[in-house]
Amino acid sequence: MSDILQQLAQVLEQRKLEPSDKSYVAGLYAKGLDTILKKIGEEATETIIAGKGGDKQQIIYETADLWFHCMVLLASQDLGPDDVLCELQRRFSLSGLDEKSQRKS
Repeated sequence: MSDILQQLAQVLEQRKLEPSDKSYVAGLYAKGLDTILKKIGEEATETIIAGKGGDKQQIIYETADLWFHCMVLLASQDLGPDDVLCELQRRFSLSGLDEKSQRKS
């Protein structure tokens, strides 16, 4: 399933080279980090509202939007899905409480 994340990461990297008037993602990159972060905040809020509403299709739709915009953030910082998947793998053998106690802040 992570193949789709890799495919999306490749497309997001390609969009860095495109004119911002031809691509939504290129436009986000051109507007900068604050715009990308604002979109993540908006999508997180919409995901929360969908979760409260309980409509499973809406939850999936909004979560996809949220993940997409998080992927844009990762790409903007020269990171990718493997970086996050490696972190999740690292945490897999830890209890949630142990992992949280090991955080620096």
